[in-house]
Order: sequence, then structure tokens, then C-alpha cells
Amino acid sequence: MVVSMTGFGRSSKEIDSCLVTVEIKSVNHRFLDISLKMPKQFMSMEDKIKKLISKSVNRGRVEVYINFEGESLAHRSIQIDWALLTQYKQSLQQLKERFSLNDEITLSQILSLGEGIDVREEATISEKIESVLLQTVEEAVKQLSDMRQIEGEQLAFDVKKRLAAMREIAANIDKLGPKVVDQYRERIEKRVKEFVAGKIDENRILTEVALFADKADISEEITRIHSHIHQFHESLQEEGPIGRKLDFLVQELNREANTIGSKANDGKIAKDVVELKSIIEKIKEQVQNIE
Repeated sequence: MVVSMTGFGRSSKEIDSCLVTVEIKSVNHRFLDISLKMPKQFMSMEDKIKKLISKSVNRGRVEVYINFEGESLAHRSIQIDWALLTQYKQSLQQLKERFSLNDEITLSQILSLGEGIDVREEATISEKIESVLLQTVEEAVKQLSDMRQIEGEQLAFDVKKRLAAMREIAANIDKLGPKVVDQYRERIEKRVKEFVAGKIDENRILTEVALFADKADISEEITRIHSHIHQFHESLQEEGPIGRKLDFLVQELNREANTIGSKANDGKIAKDVVELKSIIEKIKEQVQNIE
């Protein structure tokens, strides 16, 4: 099954008067790259979320946005450094005695000298909240996967259509190949007749034509193109990631087309090669979207 690397998924769930929303989008990437943006209270769940996503997504850049609305997940508490505050008070008392001051030592004076009182915040994610969050992520991933599969089917349909067109062009080039050799032979005979006044060395012409035929022989390239097209169709039926394999086949197809273009000394074949390379380029663009 062909799966696209582009997709989007979204899910929301309510829990204890709070709302958890998860949005996931994916785009092309050589490997699986998951990026999470969420409240810091959820950071302890990062590995679990990534493992959950990686069960359904094999390749692509995946961006996950998690939003939490409602009561804060953080528990705040006051921490008092009694030893430090005691030192502050003692120091103020010493100053008062040394300079013979009559002012009373106040709480605000003690607190103004340093951070004796600290407000600490700790995340308090209950098992219930964690479970709901993972369910929400799972639903968003399901939407993402469904969209990637639908788009993958469209990509496969388009690629198969272009492969069929490529097969026709390759077959046409294959038919033109022998004609190129025949035309070359006719040109050689004509030129020889012009130079030797009708006397032709048949062996020399046969040798010349044989050398040309060997250099211009594109049968192997045509055979490999048909083989690559067949492998392409087989790969499109495989389960799991196939994008890299298809990318390799595209490179091989392009290499064969270039070789045919450099070998074939014929205008019609050159025109077909241009069309062939145009189709290969369009397939390459589609393959870059396949997981």
C-alpha cells in the first residue's frame, strides 16, 4: 500500500472541566523526525508520545502541537529558607546595635534582603490525564494516517499512469532502433558511391555499419527500462515504506534514458528521450511524497 508523507490529524477530549487538543501534521523528510510542542507539564510524556506516533508513521517530518485548557496542571508550594532568614535577622540586629538604631526590625526588611521565600511549581499529571492525552494523540494519529493513505492511493494512481506512458515510449524507441542502423547503412552507401564512382567495397560498409550498430545499440537500455517499470509496479504493491526504493528506481530509469539519448543518433529517438525524461522527472516529484 502506497502511503504519502503529507497529512494532517486533529483530536480533542474533555477531562475534569479541561480540554486537551492535539494537532499533528507531516511533510516530506528522508527519515522519521518527530517534533513536539506542548506545555512543559507534559514533557515527561515525550517518549511515550513519540513511540505511539512511530507505530503508525515510518518516515516524514511530524510536527505535534498539544494544547491544554483549564485548571493548571502544576502544584505550587511555598519553600521557606529558615536558616537564611535567621541570618538576615541576626545581621539586622547587629547593625541596629552597632549604630545605636532605635528602629524596629520588620518582616519586610528581612524579606527585602534576599530570596528567603521561594514559590515552587511541580507538575501533577494524574494517570487519568495521561491516559486521555495518549488517547487524544492516538485519534489524531489515526486521522493523519487515514489522510496519508488516501493521498498515497492518488499518488500511486498517478505514478502508474505515467509508467504506462513510459512503457509505450520505450516500446516506440525500441522499434526505431533497427531503423536507425538501416538509415546509417543507406547514408554510408550513398557517400561511398559518390567518392568511388559506383564501385562499393561491401565488406568495408558491413564493417562500418557493424561498428555503428554496436555503438548505437540501445536494446539493453530498453530491456532495463522495462525491468525497472516492472519493479516499480511490484514495489507499489508492497507493505511498509517503499519511498527510498522507488527513488532508486527513478535514478536508474533516468540513467537509462540518458544513455539512450547519448547513443541514438536519430531525431525521432531524441524527441522520445526528451519526453521520457520529462515523465521520469514527474514521477520523481511524486515519489518524493511517498513514505
